[in-house]
Amino acid sequence: MTDPTIARIALVDDDDLFRESLSLNLGDEGYEVITFDRGEPALDFFAEGGSVDIVLLDWRMPKLDGIDVLRQMRARGIATPVIFLTVLSDQIYEEAALAGGALDFVEKSRSLSILLKRMRLILDGIKGDNAKGLEDAEAGGNSTSHRLGELELRLDNSRAFWKGKRIDLTLTEFNIVKLMSTRPEEDVSYREIYDLVHGKGFVAGYGPSGYRANVRAFIKRIRQKFRSVDANFACIENYPGFGYRWGKGENAANQGRDEDGMGEDMLIDGAAAD
Repeated sequence: MTDPTIARIALVDDDDLFRESLSLNLGDEGYEVITFDRGEPALDFFAEGGSVDIVLLDWRMPKLDGIDVLRQMRARGIATPVIFLTVLSDQIYEEAALAGGALDFVEKSRSLSILLKRMRLILDGIKGDNAKGLEDAEAGGNSTSHRLGELELRLDNSRAFWKGKRIDLTLTEFNIVKLMSTRPEEDVSYREIYDLVHGKGFVAGYGPSGYRANVRAFIKRIRQKFRSVDANFACIENYPGFGYRWGKGENAANQGRDEDGMGEDMLIDGAAAD
């Protein structure tokens, strides 16, 4: 009897040798892999009703690069988790990928075991969310919604609302808001937020505290999205040197500054500031 596959993966990469090698390696690990040499046929696959559990996406491809493929996927309502695989190691590319809705960004020089671990974290997260939803449904309680002040989180479909207006958050951004808002007035560390996104124990960025810039980038985007519907939004408060908290929004003057008094935008642009 053939062993069941762990998950179905779409690998989109124009490098024939890399695509063949990685697909074989993933196949040996129990994954079913569908390969595409460009972005266009991958988009056609989804448009025709195809589905996978994770998309592994190259950045540099002819005609339609990876970030454009991701944007078109999200614009078409395709919410499949995406991991970028690329030789582009500059932080600006990682930030652009995450801003576009990718869940992770892995350099091609990293070992296969790193990629497998990150894929497993995403798959486990999906299964965990599904199991939690079933438990809530069986409990029969009103646990599909979380409300705190003007914030409403609909847990069944990962939608966020502020003052009745929808905030267009990615799944990762929604989970960060949920983490903080379900623990109001409690300080949440950079590390805890980063672990929520990438899985416990991963190291990112430059130096032992490099992951902080990654977290700041997420928080900056979340604040911007809330402020697009409420210019006075100030519930995500800084805890200098530690992380963030979901507060009462009474400290708006300190929203754009971080532990060393520098503007948040400056810290994101200069990740080594930590």
